[in-house]
Amino acid sequence: MSPSSDLKPEVTVPRHIAIIMDGNGRWARERGWPRLKGHEQGARNVETICEACIEAGVEYLTLYAFSTENWKRPAHEVAGLMMLLERFLSEKVAMMNRNGVRLATVGRTQDLPGPARKRLERAIEETSGNTRLTLTLALNYGGRDEIVDAVRSIAAEVRSGGIEPQKIDAQTIAGHLYTHAMPDPDLLIRTSGEMRLSNFLLWQLSYTEIHVTRKFWPDFGSEDLFAAIADFQTRERRYGAAEENPVAS
Repeated sequence: MSPSSDLKPEVTVPRHIAIIMDGNGRWARERGWPRLKGHEQGARNVETICEACIEAGVEYLTLYAFSTENWKRPAHEVAGLMMLLERFLSEKVAMMNRNGVRLATVGRTQDLPGPARKRLERAIEETSGNTRLTLTLALNYGGRDEIVDAVRSIAAEVRSGGIEPQKIDAQTIAGHLYTHAMPDPDLLIRTSGEMRLSNFLLWQLSYTEIHVTRKFWPDFGSEDLFAAIADFQTRERRYGAAEENPVAS
């Protein structure tokens, strides 16, 4: 029996899941392998999680693949990550098309190395007709940078007369974020046990449910995803509203 059978069909499945894929380096170190070996295994795991999301009925999956801070890592590791990105995009397009996965991206991707950027653009085009799951890779992404870029875009429209300053509201800002074409995440999963957001989707995660697992990303399988969704289904999402029957203190 598939672990997805443990999900409650009468309870909403998260429409959008975001994942901070943490622990690749520690997974490799525990085995005496170089860090890049952990990143390679983590990349292989993306296919497993995509297929599990489709089985569960998730519509959007956003993965924190490369942050703006990751450029500070050793040059050989960054170069290896960019080569791994190219290889992933080359090898996984067939999987995406077979499973109906549309690839998208968020972040300052214009600053990626030319070969990786071009392969990314090609993969996005090659999967653009798919509709079962939107897989978004956050590449050269930082949550604060995203908000800065949104403010700059709004300021330019104010200067040109397209927006009146007094009419700027939360919806205006959301409409200028990288993620404007997708709903905010319902569920954030972070692997490896770390308890922080790491500059990921700072605006969008305002009311997102959070699930943290101590498993490293390469070990996070479909059964772990279904367990996170089942945990989500036990939550009561009030969005700041009071409980219906609060207990008097």
